Amino acid sequence: MTAISPPHQHTAPFPPAPGRARITPVAALTLIALGAAPVLGLWWQDTTFVSGTGGLLTNAGRITGLAAGYAVLVVLALMARVPALERGVGADRLARWHAAGGRYVVSLAVVHTLLIVAGYTVEGHTGLLAQVRALLTSFDMLMATAALGLFLLVGVTSARAARRRLAYETWHLVHLLTYLAIALTFTHQFSAGADFTDRRVQVVWLALYAVVGTLLLWYRLLTPLLNLTRHTLRVESVVPHGTDTVSVTVRGRNLARLDARPGQFFRWRFLTPGLWAAANPYSLSAPPAGDRLRITVKTAGTHSAALAHLRPGTRVLAEGPYGSFTGDLDRRSSRGRASGKVLLIGIGIGITPLRALFETIPAAPGGLTLLYRARDTSDLVLWQEIQQIAAARGARLEYLVGDRRSTDHLSRRQLRYLLPDLREHEVYLCGPDELVGRVIHNLRREGVPRAAVHHESFTF
Repeated sequence: MTAISPPHQHTAPFPPAPGRARITPVAALTLIALGAAPVLGLWWQDTTFVSGTGGLLTNAGRITGLAAGYAVLVVLALMARVPALERGVGADRLARWHAAGGRYVVSLAVVHTLLIVAGYTVEGHTGLLAQVRALLTSFDMLMATAALGLFLLVGVTSARAARRRLAYETWHLVHLLTYLAIALTFTHQFSAGADFTDRRVQVVWLALYAVVGTLLLWYRLLTPLLNLTRHTLRVESVVPHGTDTVSVTVRGRNLARLDARPGQFFRWRFLTPGLWAAANPYSLSAPPAGDRLRITVKTAGTHSAALAHLRPGTRVLAEGPYGSFTGDLDRRSSRGRASGKVLLIGIGIGITPLRALFETIPAAPGGLTLLYRARDTSDLVLWQEIQQIAAARGARLEYLVGDRRSTDHLSRRQLRYLLPDLREHEVYLCGPDELVGRVIHNLRREGVPRAAVHHESFTF
């Protein structure tokens, strides 16, 4: 099913974002690496010699403990919603780094525990069980053990196989236990950490945690509350699309100050019973228009299903905007800017941010294409708006409909067939992780440069 419209005068692209501070991925990774060096240097400074198997095990445990403490700081900072990081690195990449960092924290904490117990056992010439019992007689060690259990629980529920079976709200609630685990380990570091006996080291360590805690408090709590009073967001309308998808329009004041871009998302908290406790991420499904923002949500859990029953006038607390999945020219590769050709690929409900980009992203005349992949025609949402945009912009629109198991939609062969000049395009891609990863692989095999592929994930 294809709709190709003749050239027509189209709406002006959304203006490029004003120059704002950005921390690039390279700069962020460099800062993380530079911060790790002095932390591990604490062990070097406090260690004059290491002897025997017990000493080797214990000192390896000290090193992994220091690394775990630093990794916790990094993981928290990555998800503090710092605007410079969100704009420069992108929320999707930050989430992947956060997930990887979380795995490092859990692994380092487990290895630290095993090495310390083994080292004390060898040095004390005691049995393993006797050493464990001796350690657990200390209240500090009991708290550290509880923290390790919480880290393991969060790690298990964050594994991909577990996430597929958990509602976002359940996963989010369990994830909040991380803060309790960190609080328990913080006291353990000072009471049992051999590298924190120096008063100056304690002050610096406290300052690092205080800075990260302040960032979390400011950007994840106080800023949304300020936006609530500053913009007075309220639900204006709820429009159903079929049986399992709705568009929610939110109205407020002075929304231009948010500087929201097509392709970005907010974390929405609807202040009504059953919804106020969770802030769920939903992308804008249309460019910001005056005093209105719109999201389009497909039922995937308790929270998203409840949006269909929102009442006009419900107050809304929004965190954001987040993400670098935008059409700003300074975020695009040199090849894409030179050719002016842009390819948008929306898979399922991943069409929502792409619908906003389809209307606004700069492209050469006749150089804009949207591929919309869905399992069934009933799953095509916002298709009337999308066809109107295609007609207005003289853009190419292709619907790729069919069961994913029985078709080769978005395969290398089909991509070549639809776009023989595929490698000249800037590509924006959004949808489920598994399918997005497969399409990215096909694009790279067809010669599309890595820098020209931009993608957004809907995985929490």
